[in-house]
Amino acid sequence: YAVQKVNQLGGKVVTLSDSNGFIYDPDGISGEKWDFVMELKNVKRGRIKEYAEKYNVDYYEGEKPWKMAKDIHVDVAMPCATQNEINKDDARMLIDGGVVAVVEGANMPTTLDAIDLFLENKVSLGPAKAANAGGVAVSGLEMCQNHIGLSWTAEEVDSKLHDIMVNIYKASAEAAEKYGHPGNLVVGANIAGFLKVADAMMAQGIV
Repeated sequence: YAVQKVNQLGGKVVTLSDSNGFIYDPDGISGEKWDFVMELKNVKRGRIKEYAEKYNVDYYEGEKPWKMAKDIHVDVAMPCATQNEINKDDARMLIDGGVVAVVEGANMPTTLDAIDLFLENKVSLGPAKAANAGGVAVSGLEMCQNHIGLSWTAEEVDSKLHDIMVNIYKASAEAAEKYGHPGNLVVGANIAGFLKVADAMMAQGIV
C-alpha cells in the first residue's frame, strides 16, 4: 500500500521486493502493474519474481533493492518489510545514490549505525514509531466506527488517517526544534512520544 500511496501522490516506485529478491522496473510500478502485484501477493500468494517474468524486467535473486542506488538516482527509500533490512553499507549506497529521505514502514528496519550515518549526512529519516503508525491509527478508527455504529468510506478513512499522520509529523518536528535538534525526526518522535505518555499518566494521577 506504500506503493499505492506514492503513486497517488505523483511519485514513481521502481523497485519492489520480497524475501527472495527484488525487481527493478524503470517505468514505474503503477496502474495495471500494481493491480497485478496486489493479486499476486494477496490472492495467489506468489513471489515478486513472477512480476519480472510477466513484464520482462530485471529480477535480483537474494538481493536487497538498496543496491540499485549504485546505478540510479534515488530520492526516497521505504523499507517496509522486516528488522535491520538497511545496514550501514546499504545506507552508504543510498547516500551515494542521492537519497534525501528514508521512511520506515516496518518496525526497526534500519540498523543503529545506518541511522547514525543517515543523520550525519543530513538525510531525513522518518522513524518507524512515527512513520509506521498508520496501521495502529486505522485500527483505532475501526474501533471508533464499531463503537458509534458507523461505516466510513475508504476515502473518509484515508482523510482521517492523513490528518493523524500530519499531526504526528508536526509533533515530532516541533519537539525536535524545541529541544535543540531541528530537523531530527528520530529525536523529535522519541521526545513527542515520551511527552504524550507522560502527560497522559500525569493527567490520570499515576505520576
